[in-house]
Amino acid sequence: MAAFPWHARSRNYTSEFESCRLEAVPVEFGDYHPLKPITVTESKTKKMGRKGSTSSTSSSSSSSMIDPLSSVLDGTDPLSLFAATADPVTTAANTDSTRKKRDKDDSLAVGSDFEPWSSKRGEILARYTTTEKLSINLYMSSEKGKATTPGSAVSEKVRTRLEELDDLEEGSQKELLNLTQQDYMNRIEDLNQSLKDAWASDQKVKALKIVIQCSKLLSDTTVIQFYPSKFVLITDILDTFGKLVYERILSMCLDNRSSLPDNFTPESVNDTAKETCLNWFFKIASIRELIPRFYVEAAILKCNKFLSKTGISECLPRLTAMIRGIGDPLVAVYARAYMCRVGMEVAPHRKESLNKNFFDFLLTFKQMHGDTVQNQLVVQCVEIPLYLTLYSPAIDWILQCIAYRAPEILLTEMMERCKKLGNNALLLNSVMSAFRAEFIAARSMDFIGMIKECDESGFPKHLLFRSLGLNLAMADPPECDRLQILNEAWKVITKLKNPQDYINCAEVWVEYTCRHFTKREVNTVLADVIKHMTPDRAFEDAYPQLQSIIQKIITYFHDFSVLFSAEKFLPFLDMFQKESVRVEVCKCIMEAFIKHQQDATKDPVILNALLHVCKTMHDSVNALTLEDEKRMLASLINGFIKMVSFGRDFEQQLSFYVEARSMFCNLEPVLVQLVHSVNQLAMETRKVMKGNHSRKTAAFVRACVAFCFITIPSLTSIFARLNLYLNSGQVALANQCLSQADAFFKAAVSLVPEVPKMINIDGKMRPSEPFLLEFFCNFFSTLLIVPDHPEQGVLFLVRGLLNVIQDYTWEDNSDDKVRIYANVLHLLSAMTQETYIYHLDKVDSNDTLYGGDSKFLIEINKLCETVIAQILDHLKTLGQEETLKRQSQLALYFFNSILAHGDLRNNKLNQLSVNLWNLAQKHGFADTKTMVKTLEYIKRQSKQPEMSHFTELALRLPLQSRT
Repeated sequence: MAAFPWHARSRNYTSEFESCRLEAVPVEFGDYHPLKPITVTESKTKKMGRKGSTSSTSSSSSSSMIDPLSSVLDGTDPLSLFAATADPVTTAANTDSTRKKRDKDDSLAVGSDFEPWSSKRGEILARYTTTEKLSINLYMSSEKGKATTPGSAVSEKVRTRLEELDDLEEGSQKELLNLTQQDYMNRIEDLNQSLKDAWASDQKVKALKIVIQCSKLLSDTTVIQFYPSKFVLITDILDTFGKLVYERILSMCLDNRSSLPDNFTPESVNDTAKETCLNWFFKIASIRELIPRFYVEAAILKCNKFLSKTGISECLPRLTAMIRGIGDPLVAVYARAYMCRVGMEVAPHRKESLNKNFFDFLLTFKQMHGDTVQNQLVVQCVEIPLYLTLYSPAIDWILQCIAYRAPEILLTEMMERCKKLGNNALLLNSVMSAFRAEFIAARSMDFIGMIKECDESGFPKHLLFRSLGLNLAMADPPECDRLQILNEAWKVITKLKNPQDYINCAEVWVEYTCRHFTKREVNTVLADVIKHMTPDRAFEDAYPQLQSIIQKIITYFHDFSVLFSAEKFLPFLDMFQKESVRVEVCKCIMEAFIKHQQDATKDPVILNALLHVCKTMHDSVNALTLEDEKRMLASLINGFIKMVSFGRDFEQQLSFYVEARSMFCNLEPVLVQLVHSVNQLAMETRKVMKGNHSRKTAAFVRACVAFCFITIPSLTSIFARLNLYLNSGQVALANQCLSQADAFFKAAVSLVPEVPKMINIDGKMRPSEPFLLEFFCNFFSTLLIVPDHPEQGVLFLVRGLLNVIQDYTWEDNSDDKVRIYANVLHLLSAMTQETYIYHLDKVDSNDTLYGGDSKFLIEINKLCETVIAQILDHLKTLGQEETLKRQSQLALYFFNSILAHGDLRNNKLNQLSVNLWNLAQKHGFADTKTMVKTLEYIKRQSKQPEMSHFTELALRLPLQSRT
């Protein structure tokens, strides 16, 4: 193949820039502008006709601009269009009824500010556990119920079902013994599933039997410390049953209607649904034992809505009174808690029923200390303080229900009633758990006085102070009392001997201390925590609480110079001996620093502390550490590095980076960040100095360059190395360190052969060639201004790079090599210009060194001929049928390169471009739109004086029809 000489066209970059500049168009005020705020207009549209046509709309906007979105709908937005199609009368009626329904619901239902039972059940199950063996009494029926004939009367059906219930209570009893807690929970879950299965298979009586026998379990207190968890498990089943019954009756009310409104009245319920509902209450009334009869009726209490408007309000006092018949005070208080649960669901506005439950409980309060209870505790070897804590979930819930949106006068009355019982600690604790934090905080000193008067032997005082502290973390006490409150609380807390009791209280009061006091008080508290938790390595059992303390401190102290100057903060961190916990704490500290530290810092206190924290995170990395974890740790450390600045003390800044490199050498993203930071430091140095102290500045820059040159080879990611070599070479070049820049560029060139075919990107293997193509494009842009080394010959770096490209093994189905060669032509064309398109200050590029010397231009043209030959050879290899589309695309790509950079007044180059144009269209794979736009561009360019030869070129470029 004959060689094609390359003739680059001369470029006038200034005029080209001007021709590409956007034309400025004056915009008057009020005219359309893409960044102008959107004006929302209110459209009034008449009812749509049958064909969907709309009448003219009146708008509140004075602008005549047509909104491109609303114009699709002739000026009407989709919601208005939908509303216009509706019947105005119906819409108005629906709106009115919806508003009334919403107003009524708001007065009845509890809001999102009420903490639901579901959020408490998990905590109860986790707290009230046992290692004792449990048992379940199952009442197995003899299945002797008689089948009912189709002609039986309704009363006979009821009688038959009542006999089945009798059979349940008179049947054989089976007791499952020696169950572990998990076995017990699994068995209860099996019963719950059996209930659902029986209901689904229309075995309603069997479902009721299951609920009854589960309810009977709530009378059993043989393993008393497990009772609160048992209550949670059994009432889950009751809730399921209540929901199934209600939905069953509701479905019978539908008839031919699509739905029954939520605020329906008994008048809208049909007789069949009412009779079914009544039958359920009759069945339950026939249950002989008090506890299952109470619980099952309470579970379906909501069904009274189908029978009577006043049914629920009449049943609440009756059910509340039934609880008085329960002799065991623990069983009774949980029955009252369930009564309040149901009451808050079906009638939260009936406060008198809720209050009655609590006041009845107060009347029976002395039973907890009676002989029956005491004897039971002796048998089970349960101490009275532990026994009293079993009441807390029930009393807390009852008080929460009463206190919800209750007037302050009621809360005060209840508080006074508790006082009359001798400031009982159990009640006092529940009051502080259930009442609003603002109410408690405003009376903090009163509560402290009541806590002091409580009997220590019954309910531990430290639990009372913990409950008070939880309130003070959410609401502020009077400012004049704050210090006295802290002193009174800490006098009790610091005397605690049990480390777990101590840390549970200290964790809460640390937040109060941070919220209202300074570093001095926080440091004192930390010292006390260290004193209590260090002996016998008690801290090992309290990591969650210690982590919580750290979290609370950094939540309130955002000035890290103050935080780290606290004498006991770092010794407190030393208590985290377990590596996984220690790393989590360090991550927490670093996240807070990155989030809250606004300005760069050089404070030695902060730097020393955070270097220690970051070193802890770094040293936790090993061969088993997940990549995601490594990325997170590196991100936190990099966030710290970016926030360190010594101002104009550049040497100190570099010293910090050197120290960081030695400390964080196992995290590659940190090393990458350090190289970037040092390069930025070198550029900043040059910018600030502006030629002053040039020798000292040059020496410092060389030190920065040396840092990068030493660090980059330690990276494992080959593209990280390539890009950092290029970036560092650019920095060295900008600082007139020419030999160092050459060293970086040579290192990059020598590294290219090592690039693998596939690389790992975010855990997935991807081809490397696209990344390599991007790197070469960036490299070529830099090589334009790199001056030739006087001892290395003309364009030594370009030649070396071309050799590497030639020798690299490219994929068979890839054309990236040719695209790279095309970019080499762009570079070489730019090098032939008298003045290059861009320069670096105080760096003489080849346009200055050679001054357009003919020998230099000849060398460039020789390289161009070699590159063109490589491209044409590749195009020739794509002549097979399966590669014709690639040939077409590549031919057009090369054509555009010649069009942009070649001098087409040269006949051979002109003919080559025509041949490429024809080749692109030869086999019908060319994109016609692209070809048309390209030809239009050529015709436009031909109108410019220096481009008149494009006119003839355009005539030689036919557009082939694909039909």
